[in-house]
Amino acid sequence: MTQPPALTDLAALASHRARAQTLSGRDEALFLHRLALADLQERLSEVNRRFTAPAVVTAFPEIFGALPAARVVPDDDMIALDPGSHDLVVHAMSLHWANDPIGQLVQCRRALKPDGLCLAILPGGRTLQELRVSLAEAEARVTGGLSPRVLPMGEIRDLGALMQRAGFALPVADSILQTVEYSSVPALLGDLRAAGETNALAARLRRFTSRSVLAEAARIYESNYGTPEGRLKATVELVVLTGWAPHSSQQQPLRPGSAKARLADALSVAEKPLPKDG
Repeated sequence: MTQPPALTDLAALASHRARAQTLSGRDEALFLHRLALADLQERLSEVNRRFTAPAVVTAFPEIFGALPAARVVPDDDMIALDPGSHDLVVHAMSLHWANDPIGQLVQCRRALKPDGLCLAILPGGRTLQELRVSLAEAEARVTGGLSPRVLPMGEIRDLGALMQRAGFALPVADSILQTVEYSSVPALLGDLRAAGETNALAARLRRFTSRSVLAEAARIYESNYGTPEGRLKATVELVVLTGWAPHSSQQQPLRPGSAKARLADALSVAEKPLPKDG
């Protein structure tokens, strides 16, 4: 069986992340990661359970290491967690770069004890939609072609389906939408560089983007997404996936046809038969 082509050049991603650690402005560039942390902390505070063996899978231990008493491991292809050893596993802001996201989630499920909780948070499909459109239009105008420049992040419906395919019980997917403002396109690209989130697609062009393409992209961005105050809008979306390791104590769906009451009675409406064909 042939393997599908890799989406991410993992060596390039590692290089970008290592370079980002040395850049000034990194702390400010990780504002989205801090938002993700705050959301995770709020969600966990609402769960009526005390987690005694949590683990976090992430490329950003300086942020998500703040989760209390958690074992923090990198988002390697093979996650360094022992099977059945944790009651909580958090996959934080790294799943969007995985070449095998289902495999990552399956490993998280296997690391959970029965009835353990998994939370995964990652950028969703609407993230950087303005930058994606501006770069594509600029490159098409200047060069007459297109190349992969912004990671194609998953839509919430597709990401939620990953939890089911990975074998989680009671899967839920929801999202947080934010609009951020920047002074310029270079300022936006600077934040992406400082966060280690620049282009690491395996199919990317292996040369620097020309100044003419970047200048045209900035012009298009300013024309289409500028504010009256001269700022540039950027959309960021965080998708949160929730699922539980299966356990017999969890709620189970009823068998089809097992209902003991009519929906029409519950709604206090008259039941009308469907019209016959013809």
